[in-house]
Amino acid sequence: MKLKGKTAIVTGSSQGIGLGCALEMAKQGAEIILNDRPGSEILADAVKEVEKLGVAAHGVEADAYTREGAQSITDAAMERFGKIDILVSVPGFNLRDSFLDFDPDNFEKNIAGVLTAGFHMSQLSARQMVKRGQGGKIIFISSVLAEVANARCLAYTAGKAGLNQMMRLIAVEMFEHHINVNAIEPGWIDTPGERISYDDDTMEVEGRKLPWGRLGTPEDIGKAATFLASADADYITGVSLPVDGGYKLRHCREIPPEK
Repeated sequence: MKLKGKTAIVTGSSQGIGLGCALEMAKQGAEIILNDRPGSEILADAVKEVEKLGVAAHGVEADAYTREGAQSITDAAMERFGKIDILVSVPGFNLRDSFLDFDPDNFEKNIAGVLTAGFHMSQLSARQMVKRGQGGKIIFISSVLAEVANARCLAYTAGKAGLNQMMRLIAVEMFEHHINVNAIEPGWIDTPGERISYDDDTMEVEGRKLPWGRLGTPEDIGKAATFLASADADYITGVSLPVDGGYKLRHCREIPPEK
């Protein structure tokens, strides 16, 4: 129970990576503020799933892409639990299109979801952590695409690269407050969002091509986030941690000689 007594905000946590992080942290004793957009039909079920693990949980319907939404999430955490020990900033928005055809409005939406939301949530949470004076943990969910230029992921890739650099700057400014600031770079993770873009057969075939022989899971990312949120990671800050089953290095494997 490495997070017992801690309160964690996990944005975008009604499914996928966000829910994976919420569940793994709850297993280690953390109280959880879950979040999804207004009108979510699945947030209540996610809250119940977390509560089954024996911890307190509360769902907040709010748009973390906006300042107002981010403020309502942090306000809810303070009202319900009185403190914020951990932030896991998960929101992501990936509309795929070619560079020449990319819609400018969609570019702005991608940047808002990938980068701007992280700024709002981290600044508001960090202010509460600094005010309390007992340190804290801020974890951004970035992507291996921050460093890998996959075609048709223009805005998402640019936003995640910016997120990594923002994380490092925030880490530097939070040194004096003993607030650890890190990012996780998931590889190809089997989430509901990915299954909108790819059918089951494609996901299975492509997963077998990866070095680990499978796609990643939300649980994989949740375990990494739980580690970074724990005292075990006290001496780690300003780091981008790939959790990708070798995705970034998949083309570095030796090519067997022809027989």
